Amino acid sequence: MAERQERTAPDTVPTRIGQVVMLHHGGDREEARSRFLRLWAELGEHGDPLHRCTLAHYLADTQDDPADELAWDLRALSAAEELADGRSAAGPPALRGFYPSLHLNLAADYLKLGRSEAARAHLNRARRAAGALTDDGYGHGDGVRAAISRLELRLDDDGPPGGESWGQPRRPS
Repeated sequence: MAERQERTAPDTVPTRIGQVVMLHHGGDREEARSRFLRLWAELGEHGDPLHRCTLAHYLADTQDDPADELAWDLRALSAAEELADGRSAAGPPALRGFYPSLHLNLAADYLKLGRSEAARAHLNRARRAAGALTDDGYGHGDGVRAAISRLELRLDDDGPPGGESWGQPRRPS
């Protein structure tokens, strides 16, 4: 038990998530999914909400089925909302910057599943939350704001027939 607690100590979890993100970006999606799932099992459903939010957010990218991707993105949002409970409506600063991407990914998930209205609702939430983004590469250019605009155009064109990726960036851990 002590070994398990040591592996999931708060100061190591972001590093471990980042290592798996690099593995995923390196092209080993299956191994990344496997490692993310092991880490999720270690954290548990009641682990640190920020860690669960981050992990579920990235785990969604490793899914083959759009419904599974949606389920993980919903877990990420749920953990973020758990963090914000009892605090200011906007949540802590690090969390405010996460909401645009969370809602953007949910919008893309819903569009892949042919649920345009749900996609529009989350895209609107992403756009409203985008004010919390900083003026860096993540917030501008090829970042979240640009991805919001691209998805908005797709929705205006009634979206792709299915499954196309919009290339939404994920917030580095």
